[in-house]
Amino acid sequence: MPTKITFIFDNPADPAAFETTYKSIEDTAKQLPKLRRYEAGKVWPKENGAPTPAHRTLDLYFDSYDDASAAVAASAGTDLMGQLRASGTPFTGLFSDIDNG
Repeated sequence: MPTKITFIFDNPADPAAFETTYKSIEDTAKQLPKLRRYEAGKVWPKENGAPTPAHRTLDLYFDSYDDASAAVAASAGTDLMGQLRASGTPFTGLFSDIDNG
C-alpha cells in the first residue's frame, strides 16, 4: 500500500532563519531513495493573524511502507534526520498508509 511520511514543523523562534534551513531540508528529502513525489506546504496564519500550531508541512510519498522505512534508514535519510534536529524547530514525523477511498 502506498505510504507517506509527513513532517509537521512547529512555529520556529526565527522564521526567516528556519526558511533558509528548510530549503536545505527540502533538497535533502528529494534525494531519498524510491521517493515518488513530495509536497511542501507553508501553513497560513489564522484569519486574525494569530499563529497556527504549525509553520510548515512536508509530505514524502513512497510505493510502500518498506520503501519509506528503507529511505529513512539510507544515508540521505540519516542526513535528513540530522538536518531536522539541527534546525532547532520542533517537528512531528508520521508514517501513514494512503487511502484514496
